[in-house]
Amino acid sequence: MAEAQRHPFLQGLSKHRGSAPTVVVIFGASGDLTARKLIPAIYNLSFDNLLPADFFLVGYGRKAIPDEEFRTDAAAAIKEFSRRELNEEVWGRVAQRTTYVAGGYDDKAAFDRLAAHIAEIEKNLGREVQALFYISTPPSVFASILLNLGASGLASKYLGKPHHSKVIIEKPFGKDLNSALALNQTIRQVLEEHQVYRIDHYLGKETVQDLLVQRFANSIFEPLWNRNYIDSVQITVAEEVGVGTRGGYYEQSGALRDMIQNHTMQLVALTAMEPPVSLDAEAIRDEKVKLLRAIQPLNLAPGGDVARAQYAAGMMGGKPVKGYLEEEGINPQSATETYAGIRLSINNWRWQGVPFYLRSGKRMARRVTEIAVNFKRPPGTLFAESERFNLAPNTLAFQIQPDEGLSLVLNGKIPGLETRTQPVKMNFRYSTTFGSNTPEAYERLVLDAMTGDGTLFIRGDEAETSWKLYTPVLEAWAKAGREGMDSYPAGSWGPPSGDALTAKNNHIWRQP
Repeated sequence: MAEAQRHPFLQGLSKHRGSAPTVVVIFGASGDLTARKLIPAIYNLSFDNLLPADFFLVGYGRKAIPDEEFRTDAAAAIKEFSRRELNEEVWGRVAQRTTYVAGGYDDKAAFDRLAAHIAEIEKNLGREVQALFYISTPPSVFASILLNLGASGLASKYLGKPHHSKVIIEKPFGKDLNSALALNQTIRQVLEEHQVYRIDHYLGKETVQDLLVQRFANSIFEPLWNRNYIDSVQITVAEEVGVGTRGGYYEQSGALRDMIQNHTMQLVALTAMEPPVSLDAEAIRDEKVKLLRAIQPLNLAPGGDVARAQYAAGMMGGKPVKGYLEEEGINPQSATETYAGIRLSINNWRWQGVPFYLRSGKRMARRVTEIAVNFKRPPGTLFAESERFNLAPNTLAFQIQPDEGLSLVLNGKIPGLETRTQPVKMNFRYSTTFGSNTPEAYERLVLDAMTGDGTLFIRGDEAETSWKLYTPVLEAWAKAGREGMDSYPAGSWGPPSGDALTAKNNHIWRQP
């Protein structure tokens, strides 16, 4: 797009970031994530001229697929899932260097073939090529892939040079503390930490990245960002959908594993961490880990810091829907939660006494992810003695999805001859200011990995620290079975036990 055609707020912004000649290898190339997210991300990076001039794409999977069929399937995925329509010329530049290698994930000989395939690319190009391996498979084969990358020499290729091999790993990073420790131990056998990019796509969303900018680039916020001025923080990750056809998977997961332990805790860390000494990836991740380690162990007793529930039958969009226990593939005696609510206490100088409320659930009133920072009310009683004054606490809300942006709730005077007040809202929306066709999270994250920027990825000790907090909760719930399991109607904002988490401190959940 010519500079003159770009949105006015984007004019003058650089579109180019350098990376070495690169081959991206996708393990699980015939899977759903590859079709929905990874192929469209690579296509859009090509559209924006952000891929290196010498870029190669290699699919890898158990199923034998001819190169041309893989290219055809990729083009179909772009047509269906990309934020842009398929441009044959743009896709053609990638497609002509797109190939496929078939093999098992536990087959050392197949990884040797993959290594030879990459070596042939380098020979034809006449220079060394950076290899970026994307593990987009079920976690049951993570260890096999990692160990075979090590055994084939692919993991250590060009180690010590800027274009060393890199590996992106999709969540989940374990299912509890022990499995997370085991995964990290396997990783450390074959890779150094700076080669590993544990991906959480929430960190690629614009508003999540904007958290750091709002906090540390605006002097009006950071002086107030502490226990003296903030009353509470609420983070909501709500979904309208039920489990659908994924009942078998969800029974082994639940809301705490699926959303709270990973996505939501990353939002907590970025909201509450101390200012990093620089924008260097390690400086930011150091502060995130410090924050996570400052969180107090959770009170698991009845009326404590945790709540869980399952959605019951209800109405969504004016239509009746089933309850969780009536869904396909769900055990009628299931003890898997579709809603998890958490109250966190952070034991440090900045946040002592400020509760952080987290909730995530399926079949809730609407699809929304939001961070709401609620400020304390003014200490005076100037506008408190009459019903004329409708006052709300000041709230700064970051909406992560679906309509990315932020809003600030203030109190203002209603026009008229007498002094009456009501809350008013100031809104900023990315689509309004910068145009609606903003990059998808996976575009940013794949590009960052190619260029060696680990800022928006999760370090091994981050994953372990989060699991250390939540593994006792999972163990307690497993032991209790259905005892203490609450319920909520589909289409609501959650169960009474979730409301009780906030009511203990005379707070109520905000409705995003």
